[in-house]
Amino acid sequence: MGLMAATAGVLSWYKTAQKLGAPGVKTTPIAGSHRLNIQLPELVLDYTSEAVPTDQGLLDYMPQDTSFVQRHYVSQDGFHTILNVVLMGTDRTSIHKPQFCLRGQGWDIDGGKSTETTIRMTRPYAYDLPVMKLIASRTFSEKGRSFTKQGVYVYWFVADNDLTAQHRTRMWHMSMNLLRTGVLERWAYVTCFAVCDPGEEEATFERMKKFIAASTPQFQLAAGPHAATAELPQTASR
Repeated sequence: MGLMAATAGVLSWYKTAQKLGAPGVKTTPIAGSHRLNIQLPELVLDYTSEAVPTDQGLLDYMPQDTSFVQRHYVSQDGFHTILNVVLMGTDRTSIHKPQFCLRGQGWDIDGGKSTETTIRMTRPYAYDLPVMKLIASRTFSEKGRSFTKQGVYVYWFVADNDLTAQHRTRMWHMSMNLLRTGVLERWAYVTCFAVCDPGEEEATFERMKKFIAASTPQFQLAAGPHAATAELPQTASR
């Protein structure tokens, strides 16, 4: 009982004494709000985009200092992808396991095809961005006809000077940093999603990799450790 009381006291002290860290993505204040405006690029490569309004139910349900942004991008040849960022505030429950989002929208995740991987970045210098790639499927019905689509869902987490593709690693880093410094890391959960026909998952992921490599330096402040430039493809060094 004494240990429980002491633990509760320590946690209560940290909650009142903690400072909120800086975000790892570009933001600007929103007048009269605890939320921030997250600055996703309007133009990426040959993609144009439009902002997707955040659902009011989500705004009402989530902590009032949680920030959201989503943009729908379309390339000149008609390839679609969606970029989404959720930025936590003082409440760490703003971000949960990404698998919940997909399953909640009716997508079945194929664990055998889902994996952690990296995407080579060239800006602000060469490094490997750790990401998780999920492959999912969903059956749709239209005009009495059923058909299956595949979803390629890529995500990672970023804070000030910190990057990971693992939810458990994010939680560990956040806890350890809070204990050592009293600063609560302000993590953002970044996702990129595209839908394709069965069998086109790898080709779709390759297109998403190029999109992520071009768009991420425009809104993300944190970067990983330097990677060997000798591994860069010839086209990336120009």
